[in-house]
Amino acid sequence: MYPVIRLLWQLWRHRNDPPLPLTGTHASQHYCLPWDIDLWRELNNGRTLTLYDLGRIPLARRVGLIAALRRQRWGLAIAGASVRYRRRVRMFDRIEMRSRLLSWDDRFVYLEQSMWRRDGECASHILYRAAVTGKDGIVPPGDVLDALGQPELAAPPLPGWARAWIEADAMRPWPPMPDEGARPAQE
Repeated sequence: MYPVIRLLWQLWRHRNDPPLPLTGTHASQHYCLPWDIDLWRELNNGRTLTLYDLGRIPLARRVGLIAALRRQRWGLAIAGASVRYRRRVRMFDRIEMRSRLLSWDDRFVYLEQSMWRRDGECASHILYRAAVTGKDGIVPPGDVLDALGQPELAAPPLPGWARAWIEADAMRPWPPMPDEGARPAQE
């Protein structure tokens, strides 16, 4: 189940935080709860992706994106992600989540997030490709910048590792796994 109450708590908890610049970093504290764990008593990898929402949505509010989305009747969609899991997060562990916008191109925005344990170790790191969407499809980031009142803002250079992921992802076939040679379904 989606952690709606936890999301509302994060939005309430950070309601008076000062606005951030578009590429500012939002930091938030979270706990790994019993319903977040897998069979090995650690944070489930799928739940990790859901918990990252708890940092991205307050970040979007603090940079003014949520208000712009509402005014324009736009949405926000994740179009790709690459995650690295490096350290375990166990039940009741407290983590600090850091969320920020890296850059954008002519179609997408790129965000990064990380989870940090109390011992200072980074548990996971994710790179997202996201799109603002409207009734006609993807809204160009230039139009989003206009709606944010920052039309002159230039995209920061993407780090090499992020550019490499974008290039590698562009090489993946679509649709994936064609059915050539697939086994027929058993009746």
